[in-house]
Amino acid sequence: MTSALAKADVGRSTFTVEKTGDVSYFAALETEWNGLLQASASDCLFLTWEWLYTWWKHLAAGRQLCLFLVRRDEQLAAVAPFGLRRGRPLPVLEFLGSGNVGSDYLDFIVRRGCEDEAIAALVQSVAGERFPLNLTQLNRRRCFAAEIAEILAGSGWRASEAVTNVCPFIQLAGLSWDSYLAELGAEHRYNFRRKVRRLTEQFTVEFDEVRTETERREAIELVIHLHHMRWNERGGSDAFHTPELLSFHREMSRVALERGWLRLYVLRLDRRPVAALYGFLYRRTFYFYQSGFDPSFSKHSVGLVTMGLAIQNAIKEGALEYDLLHGDEDYKKHWALDRRELGRLELYPPGSLGWICTTSMTAKRGVKRLARRVLPGSVVRYLQS
Repeated sequence: MTSALAKADVGRSTFTVEKTGDVSYFAALETEWNGLLQASASDCLFLTWEWLYTWWKHLAAGRQLCLFLVRRDEQLAAVAPFGLRRGRPLPVLEFLGSGNVGSDYLDFIVRRGCEDEAIAALVQSVAGERFPLNLTQLNRRRCFAAEIAEILAGSGWRASEAVTNVCPFIQLAGLSWDSYLAELGAEHRYNFRRKVRRLTEQFTVEFDEVRTETERREAIELVIHLHHMRWNERGGSDAFHTPELLSFHREMSRVALERGWLRLYVLRLDRRPVAALYGFLYRRTFYFYQSGFDPSFSKHSVGLVTMGLAIQNAIKEGALEYDLLHGDEDYKKHWALDRRELGRLELYPPGSLGWICTTSMTAKRGVKRLARRVLPGSVVRYLQS
């Protein structure tokens, strides 16, 4: 269902807002959506139509599609990519891509050159719904969500903000592989070179990039298998732990290969696959998504070698940035000198319902913090679903 919410004439342009929950309409937006994204300051892999539509197909989990589309005359000027999740006492608007799939830098998508008008139209439409907003995985350094939250707070909405994670990243512009290594600590640089040299002395080393659909099907199963091999002995991982997540990655990796974005590498020693790395190269940013390795080869540091070779390939391809995405694990600190903060914004409508929602969410978060301390991981993941 699609409905017109507002219309305003600004100068010689007319801005209109549509609200739609029609999945077939969403499916038909690919060209317009990606054209808008590339003309927006929010442009990133996790806001592409491909990522979010594939997420919707596999991971919507009962949410109701709720897109707000702003048009300037006939041109798409902004999108609020929401899903409406059932909640108590009110349903909650969340960004598509939310949850444990690992989408970073979620945001509103707004065309350059008409930000003020498009944001004003979105604020009016979203405020009219009077649903709480739970906006996660935001780039705290730059996001439209913060601007929209500030406007809503000025009109009586309750706002809550928190830092939730960090994304280490490597600035590659102007660097060669050697000049990048020179920026790292001497011990790490020496360790990487020594590990590569010893591997080449002991094994026939192959570092292969997936190029075909047949290779992709094999390699995506391999990275899932190796990831679980690595993490099962540590209590498990939530990266590939449900059938829905697996189906998402099987389809998204296929779509990414078709678009030329997929970067799926396999490290083989004497033809035996011992490590794999799953990432994407989108508009000159390499997104390191996930990896895995055979623990029986951990003494050879095959995970470290695979990461280094992937960074080297990104530099060869002309990437301007290598983003290790959310998580402050120690191994990321060896490679990345910079990091961005991720945040969460919660917004509650004015009035008594807004107060009730604020109280309810605060209590629920307290329960989850307690659960992390005393309950098994599987129960915590259920509470977070």
